[in-house]
Amino acid sequence: MMQYLLASDFDQTLSFNDSGSVLGDMLGIQHFEERVAGLSRIRLVQQGAELAYLLLHDPEFRRVRREHLAEVGQRVRLKPNIASFLRLLTELGDNRFDFHVISAAPEEVIRSALAGIVPETNIIGTRFRFDEQSGEIQSIERVPAGYGKVVVLEELRHNLGVGYERCIYIGDGSSDVHCMLHLARLGGHPIAVSENKFLAPIARRTILSDDAMSVLVPILEDILDYTPSRVRAFFETHGFVVQDWDKVRTDSVTIRGTAGWPALTAAAPS
Repeated sequence: MMQYLLASDFDQTLSFNDSGSVLGDMLGIQHFEERVAGLSRIRLVQQGAELAYLLLHDPEFRRVRREHLAEVGQRVRLKPNIASFLRLLTELGDNRFDFHVISAAPEEVIRSALAGIVPETNIIGTRFRFDEQSGEIQSIERVPAGYGKVVVLEELRHNLGVGYERCIYIGDGSSDVHCMLHLARLGGHPIAVSENKFLAPIARRTILSDDAMSVLVPILEDILDYTPSRVRAFFETHGFVVQDWDKVRTDSVTIRGTAGWPALTAAAPS
């Protein structure tokens, strides 16, 4: 049996929404995105850890309790077919994929959102210490954001006893750059599920889809060496159809004039 470690981010990777935005809307707290942008500009916290910082320090977010986080998990809109994706991973012959979620989102949010789909033991999110009397957040025990995700990934890899060539990480944003760089440098398989400009040069593949099942495509092609026709046949055998599949490479180019060179103008007709 071939053992693989398959890890995924949560916010906007397995879901369409950001946990912090859903929490702010639920409690009537405005301008969540602006607060996160402000923390990013001054680089006070790791990218991805902004919500954890706000929950601990922002006066409006200080009223958040464990039950609020669990309710957010129920309100987060998940991408379809996560359960089917995990089920199909078990249909790949002698290949075993050990799936984990590594995210800076609060563990209560992720566990609530993925209840009955992913075991709680396979969810590594931000962990808080709550006051037993008031229920408010006292401190942060762990935030898997930025390089913190690499630390978690290495712990899981060590426990499973697999090499980097059998490690896969799926992410969508800047908080995933460290993990993707780490795996790309060492022969792993970073997969991006967004057009984030920082991820595109790092990821082994970028797959854009509203369906969680789509990540199977690069896993089947790049890791298990399936041909495109065999990929389509695999989906059809299990009751799914790959309806649209466009392989596109996009170059993003910005061109500016060099200082000291005169601008060229079209010659007037004689």
